[in-house]
Amino acid sequence: MNTFIHPITSTLFYQLHKTNTPAMKLEFLYEINEFNEHAVRLSNFDSRQAKAFQKAIQTVIIENKNPLYVHELDFIESINCSFTMRIDYEDLGIVDVEGKHFYCDLTLESYKKMIQLIEPFCNKESKGYQWLYDVDTPIDLLFSAGDM
Repeated sequence: MNTFIHPITSTLFYQLHKTNTPAMKLEFLYEINEFNEHAVRLSNFDSRQAKAFQKAIQTVIIENKNPLYVHELDFIESINCSFTMRIDYEDLGIVDVEGKHFYCDLTLESYKKMIQLIEPFCNKESKGYQWLYDVDTPIDLLFSAGDM
C-alpha cells in the first residue's frame, strides 16, 4: 500500500506526544438512529488536531490529488476501523468495502467544502460536532470534538 503522510502530521504528532495530548479517535458507529444509519466518527480532538486533519485534507487530497489514509496519520488512534478518503467524479460518500475498511469518495469541490466545515474547530476549543458531507448514504461522516 502506498501511503503519503505529509510532514505536518509527523511534526504535530511529536508536539502532541510531548504534551501528552490524547490522539484523535477514529471509529465506526453502528446504527446511530432509528433509521439504521451508521457513522464513521472522528472525535476527542483539540484545535491543533483539527488543524492538522484540515491540513492533511488540503495537502494530500486537494493539492496533491492523492488518497488520504486517515487511520495511518500519526495523531489518529483507530478504534475499530480503517478509513481512506479519495477523490471521485461524483459524491458517493462512505462505502464499506471489506469489513471495517471504509472509503469516502467525494468530489474535489466537496473536500474544499469539508475544509470550511472543519475551520471553526481549528480556531478555538469546542465540544460541538459537524457532519462533514451532505450525501444521502447509510454511512455518514461525523466530526465531533467531544468523546460522546
